[in-house]
Amino acid sequence: MVSEIKRKSLPAIAKAVGLDNQQNLHHFLTESPWSVEQLRQKRLELILKVVNSRRLILLIDETGDCKKGTSTDYVKRQYISNVGKQENGIVVAQPMA
Repeated sequence: MVSEIKRKSLPAIAKAVGLDNQQNLHHFLTESPWSVEQLRQKRLELILKVVNSRRLILLIDETGDCKKGTSTDYVKRQYISNVGKQENGIVVAQPMA
């Protein structure tokens, strides 16, 4: 997502747009009649606009991080590949350029 928001989770996005909680945003995203092809095309247009004609290398990092506490959104017990077992943590496929 192209944005200045540090965290791209539903709670952080909801807060940035002035919503009291993320529930309405969640329902909007999951229940709206999205056209997947139109959404992909719009996403590609935005990416190309930001990237312009710069050369870049795209890496996909799917490793996980063990997490404790409650300050990180979407942490749960799951398989963390770089630890090699199930732990309390977060796994995100994150493109890096």
